[in-house]
Amino acid sequence: MIDLTMDMEQYDCPFIATTDDYEVSFAAVHWEFDEGARELETRLVVEGSSQPTLENGLDALQSHPGMNQCDLFRKRGDTAFIRTVIEETDAMGVIRANDGYITGPFRIAEGSETWEVGFDDKRIAGDALSELDRNNEFTVESRDVLALDDCFDLLENADAAAELLEGCRDLSDVERQTLSVAADSGYFEQPRDATLQTLADEFEVSDTAVSKNLRRGERKVLRRVVNALESLDSSPAGRTR
Repeated sequence: MIDLTMDMEQYDCPFIATTDDYEVSFAAVHWEFDEGARELETRLVVEGSSQPTLENGLDALQSHPGMNQCDLFRKRGDTAFIRTVIEETDAMGVIRANDGYITGPFRIAEGSETWEVGFDDKRIAGDALSELDRNNEFTVESRDVLALDDCFDLLENADAAAELLEGCRDLSDVERQTLSVAADSGYFEQPRDATLQTLADEFEVSDTAVSKNLRRGERKVLRRVVNALESLDSSPAGRTR
């Protein structure tokens, strides 16, 4: 299996056109392709730089000629959850014609889209990329060749991966930033390259405040790590180690 991460600019995509004109971004949480109608149904989270920007972005999306249906499920502040139905784009047609498939959620912002696309054969992947180049702008950000054992490992341990992802989502912005700066500055190294005072100076808070943020973040992440380890131990792959 060839897994490609691509930065895609489709000229006929309503989402890309909207993010070109407005400071909004889209993240897909579910998608389904209708073979007969040649349409893509998608549920997405939409984020705007402000509430008025979100409103303007949604209006532009609904009025785009490539948008067949756009339903608003929920909206709060600068975030919305929508369901859309769009016509098959040129790039989607190329991927499908070459037996490609989506391997991860796609994200759209600032006029481009991140795609995770898989192919079963390297030659077919090359043919698809050549075809895509005719009517689309794209960059292949990464290219991974996954062996069959790796694919089974990913599938069998999806619960553990989801647990770790939830651990990251549990973190507040302050906790995430504190852990990130602490790791980058060597706070967790032995011996330490940074101290609580170093981190406190970075965030312009007291030693006590930065220590609390670190401990809260560590507790949240470690709790999820332990759960993920238990999930790994109970998986078929874990039991055979």
